Amino acid sequence: MDDLLQEFIAETRETLEAISGEIVAWEAAPADQGRLDAIFRFVHTVKGSCGFLDLPRLARLSHAAEDVLAAVRDGKRTPDTALVNAVLGIVDRIGAIVGAIAAGASLDNSDEDLLIAALAPDAQPCAQAPAAPQNRAVSRSVRLNVDLLDHMMSGMSEMVLARNELARRLRDSDVDPQVEAALERLSLTVADMRDTVTRTRMQKVDALFSALPRLVRDTSAELAKSVDLVIEGADVELDREMIELMRDPLGHIIRNAIDHGIETPAERRAAGKPMTGRLVVSARQSGNQILIEIADDGKGIDVARIVAKAAEKRLYGVAELALMSEAAKLDLIFAPGLSSRDTVTAISGRGVGMDVVRANIEQIGGRVVLTNDPGRGLRIVIHVPLTLSILSTIIVGVGSQRFALPRQAIEEIVMVRGDQVRIDTIGDAATVTVRGKRMPLVSLGHLLDLNSDAPPTLVIVSTREGDYALGVDTVLDTEELVVKPASPAVMATGVYAGKTLPDNGLPMLLLDAAGIAAVAGLRFTPVASVSAQVEEVVPGVPALLFDDLDGQRRAIALAVIDRVEPVPTDAIRWSGGAMRLSVGDTIIPLHAVAELGARTEVAVLRLTDGESEMAYAIAEAIEIVALPAEMAPARGTGPIAGVVSIAGEQIELVDPHALFAGQPVTLASLPVCLLQVDGSGWMETFLKPALEASGYRCVTALAAGETAAVALAMEDAPVRDTMAPVVTLRRTRTADHDNDSSIYRYDRPALIAALAARRAM
Repeated sequence: MDDLLQEFIAETRETLEAISGEIVAWEAAPADQGRLDAIFRFVHTVKGSCGFLDLPRLARLSHAAEDVLAAVRDGKRTPDTALVNAVLGIVDRIGAIVGAIAAGASLDNSDEDLLIAALAPDAQPCAQAPAAPQNRAVSRSVRLNVDLLDHMMSGMSEMVLARNELARRLRDSDVDPQVEAALERLSLTVADMRDTVTRTRMQKVDALFSALPRLVRDTSAELAKSVDLVIEGADVELDREMIELMRDPLGHIIRNAIDHGIETPAERRAAGKPMTGRLVVSARQSGNQILIEIADDGKGIDVARIVAKAAEKRLYGVAELALMSEAAKLDLIFAPGLSSRDTVTAISGRGVGMDVVRANIEQIGGRVVLTNDPGRGLRIVIHVPLTLSILSTIIVGVGSQRFALPRQAIEEIVMVRGDQVRIDTIGDAATVTVRGKRMPLVSLGHLLDLNSDAPPTLVIVSTREGDYALGVDTVLDTEELVVKPASPAVMATGVYAGKTLPDNGLPMLLLDAAGIAAVAGLRFTPVASVSAQVEEVVPGVPALLFDDLDGQRRAIALAVIDRVEPVPTDAIRWSGGAMRLSVGDTIIPLHAVAELGARTEVAVLRLTDGESEMAYAIAEAIEIVALPAEMAPARGTGPIAGVVSIAGEQIELVDPHALFAGQPVTLASLPVCLLQVDGSGWMETFLKPALEASGYRCVTALAAGETAAVALAMEDAPVRDTMAPVVTLRRTRTADHDNDSSIYRYDRPALIAALAARRAM
């Protein structure tokens, strides 16, 4: 409130200096409507501010003057000398009270009733005693145009560049110590002045939060909800222009939190929550960013409902939605035209808002992060830079050229070396895998026709559609730069976000991360989330349902799938008696149940057991389903473990063990095989379908009174006590010594024979 009061005092004093002359000129020309309007606006503004700031004396005086001036504007009164004197007396008293407030002094109000009475039509002229001189506090504030501040900032940037160039020139020659000392003092002064000019644009975020209590009160009353608003960190400072740009997005998020998130009192009582919802809005500084957090204790986001709405509106295909990660499904609330409401209200339901909110925040260099806790609430964190005038950047080099990248768009920087970074080429598309995470690769040198060499450094860039790796030659430095618009021809390329002048004084272009992705034609397709381990293939274990090349609908355990991706058919060749897929410099086996035909591109499942890899060509991924407990074993040979029933349809279950072992499936009896799992998920995913197709019923734990005919265990895992004979599996093809009776885990014939032999013992 102190800041608002000081701003009111400064603005009132500034207006008073101009308005007194306007009143005298208005007396000489009563028909001058422009001057009358200016005087009326002044007293009206003072009256409105006094009500908000709780200044009753000023409010009473300004209200009386406003009534008289309104009568003059309506033609009900004529501005004669007595009326002008009375208005001047009111204005003088307003100035005296404002001065007393600024000085922290008291001011007698005994004659204010006489000043107000003098405004009456039949009032007698009132002889006022000259007021005692007031000790006016010296004003320590000046109101400046933001354009002037921008010009000051630009000038300071030029000074910094000139200082740096001078420093470089002096470093290249013998320097007089006195000159060097003078340069050091200049550098400190310039740095201090730059910080000072930057702070002139800063304002407490309380100016952004001050309107929220009324917004929350009105919205909650309209929705018949009870909401308690808590504001924290209102003294954090943010760029004035940034505050103005944040008003609409923040207001929309607050209304959404009350409408969609916080339940009605009856719903909260049923859920065991307090009847009054809690909404916390806070601000804090983190490095060169301000984090504005909006958290509620409502019901959170119903992700399943959002996915259903996206499917209903055909924003994505069913297969795409099924393969999306939970984070990607949550981000669907930002999809244009999507609303979780079935009916349109005055507040929501039109599917317009959250996409605009994110677009507006990203336009000022920010980003939005969601944390959903179903049943307990939603937390939205908005990351915005401290100021629009200075941007923190990373300087990268390609060939002899240098470019700037916004720092907030960069997730990490990695070197192309070691086992943690792998680059693959499928057709003419390049991808990179960083610590198991696969993403598209764009070489900046190739995109800009600067060079065609393989990039030694990767900058992992984050956009709203997804992450990708930007290949560069070097990462040079970090700098805070003043960014300006580039020429229309440069901006039209879609690759650049503006231009800037770094410390060396040479113009440099700022790269647009999202624009590069669009120009490079990147397609960010949803990828199935692969579970690291599956405890048992029981109801609820996920599998990918897909249409195979022969038109048959099949399923395969999701834990086997590393990723699903399209590949050009010219990367597939029949060689060495088998189908093989070229992935960069690597050739991996590929299984296809039918000819590829005239396809130019085919989807493949990249399968892995953690040590080796193969591909399975399919027609189309459908969705992720849960495998049932019962399976009818397949008869004959081939990589089909059996048939399961999903949604009333018979679905063939692909046997990954047969694919990796390359051996036909055999059929045996139905004894119980106890799998002593080691937590890696390999036995449940690979062995269980294979053994059950061979006539075993596999379990990971015996039921009460149940006995196992045989047990399986890995050689490097502890063997649990069991009455059944144990077959030990090893991970290597060859045994360590002659007395080693373990079986290589992919030696299918030996494994089946060993199981049969142990059962006969």
